[in-house]
Amino acid sequence: MKTVWKRRGVAAAVLLLVCGAVYMNWRYSDSVKDNKVLGQSELVNANEETAGDPAPAEDDYFATARLSRKQARDNAIHMLQEAESDENAEESVLNEASQTLQVLASYTVAESQIESLVTAKGYADCVVFIGEDSVSVVVAAPETGLNTADVARIKDIVVNETDYTPEQIKIMEAN
Repeated sequence: MKTVWKRRGVAAAVLLLVCGAVYMNWRYSDSVKDNKVLGQSELVNANEETAGDPAPAEDDYFATARLSRKQARDNAIHMLQEAESDENAEESVLNEASQTLQVLASYTVAESQIESLVTAKGYADCVVFIGEDSVSVVVAAPETGLNTADVARIKDIVVNETDYTPEQIKIMEAN
């Protein structure tokens, strides 16, 4: 019985660390300096045709935030898949890893849907971060800034697409 609780604690700790990593990547992604973007690589002697998908520009907060979120989530998924493939893992650990993967997948889908719906309402861009207890939405605000109607409209979208309450939703303007 102790082993089951210990393994559940490990799975919970992994989920907590993943959520923390996603938040930290998002929080500090705009503090990247020296013309480098977190996760950006540079091809030597590459031209436009062979470079593949371009990395986000330094001043493109939204692309950088999405990239950081994706990298953190990919790392978490990789760790969980390794736990699932462990031959010595107990059934409860396998179930916990599978459930966590499903949660991460649902977060990814919901974030994408919310981002699409917010931009469909006329906002230039936005990025969404879903955590266990809250949702953060960063919006490219109109020139006049976000007003209470804008915040209500965005919160309504999040409430309709998730199980979160308005009190769990944070709306922020991108600088």
